[in-house]
Amino acid sequence: MSQQPDDFERPVRGSRWSDDQAREALLPIVETLAAVTGFEVIGVSGVRDDGYLHQLSVVGPADAREVLLDSLAPVAMLVDALTEADDWGALKFVPHDRHSLDIDRWGWTSDAPRETVPGVWHPEDILVAPMHHADGSLRAVLGFDAPRDGRVPDGAERVLLDTYARQACRAIAAILESERLAEQVRLADAAADIVRQATGSMSVDDALTQCGPSIVDGFRADALWTHLFGSEPRPVHDAAPHAPPPALIDILARYAAAAWEQQTVGVFAPERRPPEPLDDGELTLVLEFLEAESLLVVPLGAGTECLGWIGLTRGRGNAEWSVGETAVARDLGRDLGRALANATTYEREHRLVQELQELADYKSHLVATVSHELRTPLTSIVGFLELLEGDPGLSDRSRSAVAAIQRGSTRLSRVVEELLVLHRTADSELDAARKVDFAAIVADIVDLNAGPAARRDISVTGRLTDEPAWVLGAQHELEHIVANLVSNAVKYTPDGGHVLVALEQTEGTVLLTCTDDGIGISAADQAHVFEEFYRSADPAAMHQAGTGLGLAIVRRIVDRHGGSIEVESVLGSGSTFRVWLPAA
Repeated sequence: MSQQPDDFERPVRGSRWSDDQAREALLPIVETLAAVTGFEVIGVSGVRDDGYLHQLSVVGPADAREVLLDSLAPVAMLVDALTEADDWGALKFVPHDRHSLDIDRWGWTSDAPRETVPGVWHPEDILVAPMHHADGSLRAVLGFDAPRDGRVPDGAERVLLDTYARQACRAIAAILESERLAEQVRLADAAADIVRQATGSMSVDDALTQCGPSIVDGFRADALWTHLFGSEPRPVHDAAPHAPPPALIDILARYAAAAWEQQTVGVFAPERRPPEPLDDGELTLVLEFLEAESLLVVPLGAGTECLGWIGLTRGRGNAEWSVGETAVARDLGRDLGRALANATTYEREHRLVQELQELADYKSHLVATVSHELRTPLTSIVGFLELLEGDPGLSDRSRSAVAAIQRGSTRLSRVVEELLVLHRTADSELDAARKVDFAAIVADIVDLNAGPAARRDISVTGRLTDEPAWVLGAQHELEHIVANLVSNAVKYTPDGGHVLVALEQTEGTVLLTCTDDGIGISAADQAHVFEEFYRSADPAAMHQAGTGLGLAIVRRIVDRHGGSIEVESVLGSGSTFRVWLPAA
């Protein structure tokens, strides 16, 4: 038998389906079915993320509509009841004596007589057309009740009813899928706008002020609170003006730190269990202060550090937070956290430059400080991981977890290094330039990559000039250009492939060409490969680890040296990158 109601996660009773347009589109379907099928009550229920069926649309007597519309019922109970159903094609019929559903509690029953008479419809009979996702999980239910003739449909009626139900289910599925896709597009657009606004701001206040309306609109919230640790919580958009008490600040700070560590977000609502590690009393304090029906708390952070949180509120009657919204909110916490961390760094730099403008080397000192602050916790993590790795008492499961953390730490270290390089190359002007033999740089990097590539049977060859190729610039940045292009070529070339690095001089120009016969780049991706944090959606490319910063850094360095870069590629047939630099 199915679970008892008390075993289920408590639903948010006042919530509605997220898209009113989708609900409105369902109504003509059930009205038409009621007109042609002979059933007085017909409704559509969608499966919510919390395991409840949510009645989205219903047609029938006023008392039925009042009870059923926006009502909730546990999915598991219906699924259990359907195991006893008669199969009518798209429809499933469960006579009242084969199930134990408390329909008076979880639904509506007519005032028709409840005697068991063969062929006569019983008020607790169940007739539904379930709709499923591709993985077999229940997606929605089309339900029928109260036939006008008071009888269970016979064979001929079932055939006609099955035809109507199949047509209606296709239309309902299309509407629900359209809603799902619309939510994805809405959230993707909102996230892009928010990150763009945040990364374009040079101060934390500006970032939060500019992003606030986009966050509220994108997530269909009523209000937005933010709290960056070390400052006071504040309303950013349509929130109560009075300051939260210290106890509330401590509660949400403690939750945000735990949520950042677990990379999750929390939904606070009166009828939900409080997110760990909070208790019911703390949940009540949060909701009473905010005067909200529900609160979505998103931790903000960068790297391993939680910087604060944002809180999005919704009032009574608004939609429950969907899985899609919470997933995008979690990612936004990382993206916005990085942007706020960068904005904080910029503000600190600006203040110190004003205070210490007599120190010409301040900028390099700041970068060194930031580098140290970011690398130190990573070094500690890596050190402790090495100790754990050498522990012979580790279980296979623990050893696998340690290995996963090591991979993540390595990737994070690479992100830190590339972010620092990205920061150093943000200035379009070179601080100090000198004549550098670019040919010698290219030859060294070809030699450095040839050995490791040979272990994968990849040949890395150079077609270089015999004479020096003088370029005016910074040697370490010029090395970064060549190293990134050659290492990328090797990384995205399958075993047994070839990489050719060529250098030639024309009057006033040095041309570097790096060609491989690897996986290639699609035309759509080529338009974005030099953008920061851009990663191709090509599965073959996604299989390789990367930060999405390498080519953006190369482009910046090339620009700083007064050069240009282009890519020519065919998906599946390799790529060619060309870099032109002014000759010295």
